[in-house]
Amino acid sequence: MSDKSQFESGHSVPVQHQQPPGLEANLKGPTPQHENVPTEDGGYQIYKAAGKLTGKKALITGGDSGIGRAIAILFAMEGADSFIAYLPEEEKDAQETKRRVEKIGKKCHLHSTDIKSRENCKRLVDEAVKTMGGIDILVNNAAYQMMVEDIKDLSEDQWVFTFDTNIHPYFYLAKYVLPHMKKGSTIINNASINAYIGRPDLLDYTSTKGAIISFTRGLSNQYVSRGIRVNAVAPGPVWTPLIPSTMTDEAIKQFTSPMGRPSQPSEIATCFVFLASTDSSSISGQTIHANGGVIVNG
Repeated sequence: MSDKSQFESGHSVPVQHQQPPGLEANLKGPTPQHENVPTEDGGYQIYKAAGKLTGKKALITGGDSGIGRAIAILFAMEGADSFIAYLPEEEKDAQETKRRVEKIGKKCHLHSTDIKSRENCKRLVDEAVKTMGGIDILVNNAAYQMMVEDIKDLSEDQWVFTFDTNIHPYFYLAKYVLPHMKKGSTIINNASINAYIGRPDLLDYTSTKGAIISFTRGLSNQYVSRGIRVNAVAPGPVWTPLIPSTMTDEAIKQFTSPMGRPSQPSEIATCFVFLASTDSSSISGQTIHANGGVIVNG
């Protein structure tokens, strides 16, 4: 028996606001789904795992909530331990992720840090390798956005901050993790539909997501012959704490997809499971468009 859908067709998320970076613990309205996936009747049922990541070790940035939490949970259900990075103010959410992963029977190590710093990225990788004994999967997921309608009003400081958060750590972490990876390891970068549609009120965020796509393709071309695959996922609207902490009332009211609803974090996390497992053994340098039905031709 599936649970009744919390997002009926055409239903939008409730208008609400938080201070960035936003906490899942403070979300109002529908509960984001992390281990439940949609059913044909419009409800949800528990994700059915198949041991696809047994014995694997994953480093996940932004693993405290939203898509990152769902990835950690589904990875655990598939047999992987995780090491998640998050900001100090996200401690409550991170502890909940840890609790839910450990309930499944896998390990979830917490590391509070600001990955805008290259030194912090190096320490993060070193600590993850020391704690888990290696890294098989790198998930670059953490991101920042803030709506600004016109480039004239987009401050230089915000532009730099967004790039320092959304793309530079992807480079640092990949650079520091790759020496510890072996044939069969994977890197998965979280991009966005905005890189393909060119969303005008998120110019800096959209630009970083375009950079992530190009970074994914170039890095794949460097390492695919060595047996290490690099791919990306480009989500459309997803119900996470990022939404009430960064978007206007009107944008939240329009927060939907051709499916008539935003996606759940679990629906995006299944793409990460696929790309991390041998199910996608012939896929590298590619992007999965989990965007609710938007045709982007990218």
